Amino acid sequence: MRDLPIGIFDSGLGGLTVAGEIMRALPHESVVYLGDTARCPYGPRSADEVRSFVLQIGAWLVHRRVKMIVIACNTASAAGLALAQQVFDVPVIGVIEPGARAAVRATANRRVGVIGTVGTVASGAYSTAVRALDAGVTVYSVATPRFVDIVEQGLRMGPGALEDWLSHTTDVFVRPSFYEMARDYLDPLKRNGVDTLVLGCTHFPLLAPAIQQAMGSRVRLISSAEETAREVAETLGMRGDLAATGSPRTELYATTGDLAEFSALGARVLRRPLPEVIGVGTSELAALESGVVGEGPT
Repeated sequence: MRDLPIGIFDSGLGGLTVAGEIMRALPHESVVYLGDTARCPYGPRSADEVRSFVLQIGAWLVHRRVKMIVIACNTASAAGLALAQQVFDVPVIGVIEPGARAAVRATANRRVGVIGTVGTVASGAYSTAVRALDAGVTVYSVATPRFVDIVEQGLRMGPGALEDWLSHTTDVFVRPSFYEMARDYLDPLKRNGVDTLVLGCTHFPLLAPAIQQAMGSRVRLISSAEETAREVAETLGMRGDLAATGSPRTELYATTGDLAEFSALGARVLRRPLPEVIGVGTSELAALESGVVGEGPT
């Protein structure tokens, strides 16, 4: 079990921010990552449809013999984490509870903002998770779906690290349209006096410099990636399933979309080439769901 890989999945490329943090924290662990780019984004989809995708991809990862599943997608975590934990025999970790814990620790005035997809915000998952930790914290949530579009645009603008583009290219961020969009999204959070802002979508850490500029330097941004990596390490350690020091580490990346595009854009997120990318058909994933449902709890 110790030598088996950690399975990680997301609706697309954003979850690579989580995968990268896990690999930095646990350099001896092997990983299998699936980006469901053919069906991305998950945010506008119904909770039932997203839960179906979670079961399909979870089953695919289990068939790849992983020792843990990390749902590196806020929308999928909100919709399908509890079901996946019931259905699969390996530990399943989402990104919402780790992010909520980090926010509760960080806030001084107990006013926390959350930005995410429509699906994540509508679920109320962050509010529930934060209040379970500290009922005195007030959570203000705003759906910011166009921020995802900004990141996707940045990824496709050419070679180099996305963060460099965000930091040094002014064409997007000086445009009145961007500032108007950011103001519309973020001003309600600023008016409510939040001192901590959870980036409730795995795309958003790639947009952190611009979001920080819009919110102001006094507001602390929380990405769940680092906290999720810490929970992965603690869970595997408690179970005695951490890979041994010096174990040969492997990486496998899969996508339901275009392989060349996923490889090129994924390399921009991780800041290094992806060693291996394979294709997985959505029909192949859908075929796995019936077996999982039949084996799951009634």
